[in-house]
Amino acid sequence: MDRQVIQSTGFHNIKDSTGKITGFTFRVRLPYYRGVYLSQLRPGTLFVDGEKFTKDEITWVFGGEEYTNEEMAEDYKTHWCPTQTAELRVAKEGGLAQGFHDLKYGFSFESSYMPPFLESDEALDPDRESPVFMPEFGHHVNERRLLIV
Repeated sequence: MDRQVIQSTGFHNIKDSTGKITGFTFRVRLPYYRGVYLSQLRPGTLFVDGEKFTKDEITWVFGGEEYTNEEMAEDYKTHWCPTQTAELRVAKEGGLAQGFHDLKYGFSFESSYMPPFLESDEALDPDRESPVFMPEFGHHVNERRLLIV
């Protein structure tokens, strides 16, 4: 597993059963040592080469099970372990072209023991840096350049 949140492995286009490219996928790791339940996650907006993908265009995969943003918000049983990566699948007709791509993605999560000002909408906005920089709690917008071959 890479030290960076956006992983270097797992970045590729997705093909359906007919061979048509329907999107792309990449992996992220949880920067928090305790793990979180899916209902604690606050997915953000993805930017690839400046193109915007909303959280509703992204599905998350944990242990082979796929979840929409709405499903994760209601899932109080599935736990994301910090030793496992999550796969994010993004719908995009035709996928991404071969070559380098700049990804920018943030997500955050709630923790019941954190002070209220760290649990505010502003502090947990996954699309902006937190007023208190604590990347170990997921409050960080991550950027990485990756290659699709």
